[in-house]
Amino acid sequence: MSSNLSAAEWEAMYAPYDQSTYQAVLDLLMRDDVVLDIGAGDLRLSRQMALITGRVYAVEINASVLDQASASCDPLSGNLTPICADARTFGFPSDTTVGVLMMRHCTHFRLYFEKLREVGARRLITNARWRMGVEEIDLWTDRSFFKDTDMGWFACLCGATGFKAGPAESWSMEMDGIIHEVADCPHCK
Repeated sequence: MSSNLSAAEWEAMYAPYDQSTYQAVLDLLMRDDVVLDIGAGDLRLSRQMALITGRVYAVEINASVLDQASASCDPLSGNLTPICADARTFGFPSDTTVGVLMMRHCTHFRLYFEKLREVGARRLITNARWRMGVEEIDLWTDRSFFKDTDMGWFACLCGATGFKAGPAESWSMEMDGIIHEVADCPHCK
């Protein structure tokens, strides 16, 4: 990334996502879900989610992006509610069952995770942890402390991911498919 790029130019390089990425999200949604789309941007994904779920709250901080998306020639679905707000301080709707966070560069993963749990949401669909990959996180899975976790792959509440080293002779192919959900990893601030 060039240091001469503005925040808006940098963001444009990473969003919006392609349809195959959106489809990975759509495949994880259920008809009765009430979705909170955090950082909804141009509403392309929000519009598609509204076609297959009970309700979508689309939170976007950039008013001009949201205004442009809302004013497009495609009318908004009746169950899609665009909200111009900062998701870090916005009170999440109490009927939210699943959060969607499509933001590879997210630095507030833990905050959104905790806010979703506070309103009783069960799941988070995101690509904030494993680069380009879309994953579904059970918000209520017990997390171990990093220090108490065996060697292997880990994903932390802070959003960091990585591999905890250990003796090579202890590694097995079965362990490669296990991701330890942890808290308080070395990357936590």
